[in-house]
Amino acid sequence: MFDTQTYQQRRAVLRQQMDQGLLLFIGNEESPMNYEHNTYPFRQDSSFLYYFGINVPSVAALIDLEEGREILFGDEAGIDDLVWTGRTETLRERALKGGITDISPAADLPSFLQRARAQGRPIHFLPPYRAEHGVKLFRWLGIDPATAVEKASNAFIRAVVQQRAIKSAAEVEEIEKAVAISAEMQLLAMRTARPGMSEAELAAAVQQVAQRAGGNLAYPTILTVNGHILHNHSRENRLQEGQLVLNDCGAETPLGYCGDLTRTFPAGPRFTDRQKTLYEIVRKALDTAAGALKPGTPYLDIHFTACRTLAHGLKELGLMKGDVDEAVAAGAHALFFQCGTGHMMGMDVHDMENLGEQYVGYDETLQKEKSLFGLKSLRLGRKLQPGFVLTVEPGLYFNPFLIDLWKSENKFAAFIDYQEVEAYRNFTGIRIEDNFLVTEAGAQLLGPPLPTTIEEVEETRSLAF
Repeated sequence: MFDTQTYQQRRAVLRQQMDQGLLLFIGNEESPMNYEHNTYPFRQDSSFLYYFGINVPSVAALIDLEEGREILFGDEAGIDDLVWTGRTETLRERALKGGITDISPAADLPSFLQRARAQGRPIHFLPPYRAEHGVKLFRWLGIDPATAVEKASNAFIRAVVQQRAIKSAAEVEEIEKAVAISAEMQLLAMRTARPGMSEAELAAAVQQVAQRAGGNLAYPTILTVNGHILHNHSRENRLQEGQLVLNDCGAETPLGYCGDLTRTFPAGPRFTDRQKTLYEIVRKALDTAAGALKPGTPYLDIHFTACRTLAHGLKELGLMKGDVDEAVAAGAHALFFQCGTGHMMGMDVHDMENLGEQYVGYDETLQKEKSLFGLKSLRLGRKLQPGFVLTVEPGLYFNPFLIDLWKSENKFAAFIDYQEVEAYRNFTGIRIEDNFLVTEAGAQLLGPPLPTTIEEVEETRSLAF
């Protein structure tokens, strides 16, 4: 946990942003894999962690805005628990570290909420993203789980997003730790991958680095020779000479802060000439987009900067044609770049995504494009502010299914040379991703530098042979 004052100050800032009523925080439960007592590793709700720092299941909290009370609801471990888990910190000890002195049994929470409802006081809650959250809201407040997300408090969501989006110095330090571990994960993969190894073997080695550091994976590792599939978790293949390996992985620290890095490298010691050409296009897009990061710039502009850089490179290669600006405006580049250039990052690898992209990545002046292929997957578009932590991750993806579909429709024929594209249909994909902190002067790369240029990657790869 951070120091006690950190959590007290966070809650004080939140109270100032809200007018009246109760703020309800629902902690997470253990989540069974296949039966009740065989659970996934526990992960607390990020907003609960942010405001209270208490990383145990089956707790909830209320902030009473009128009375100024902050109440934790939960139960101490009994003998039936202790025989399985041993002595751990008591709930009261954990609560005191978070600056909470008012603790009530979990069974008392419904009566608190019922009294507030009877008095006509508003009860603010955040959008539920787990089934048990919806069930609790139904039991406590009579809200149909099917409508719980839309009935969440907009004022509460906006206040939390406004606060969590700006990272404190202590948070940046914690994110730096996560990114540094993530860099170790990347280096291990680049230094040990060899033809004949399985994707699963390499992914397991990467996960070991995260757990050895005391944390865990921030998200399931994407380690694949089929980099054209954006979120490929199959790990069924063995690496072969001449292939590319895409490794998108990140560590989460014990405090819940994340790193998110991607590197693409040859399965053998060196890139082929074709791989070098396309890799350089992606690397240039990364450098150009990262160089454009600064306060006041909409990330939507950063995205289009990356897209135009990719499209220019593809035009020089003969895969695209015509006016590049017109091609990108129309969305023709999305044949090769189907996703967004980046997203916010913090306690969640897609920071606060459970609260709604429309609040986190967009605002009243900029609404998310929901129809244009490529743009509808852009999680961040709003103007950047000092204190934002985000990713920049351009890529080129040659998906045969998408190529066949667009070619059959003769889609964007003025901008795409499908005859030339055919020669690349089995190329797979390339992505390079780094993490940045937006500063007053521009942006700061987080974590230690990783091999990025072709020369650096090949030099690192030589250690595996």
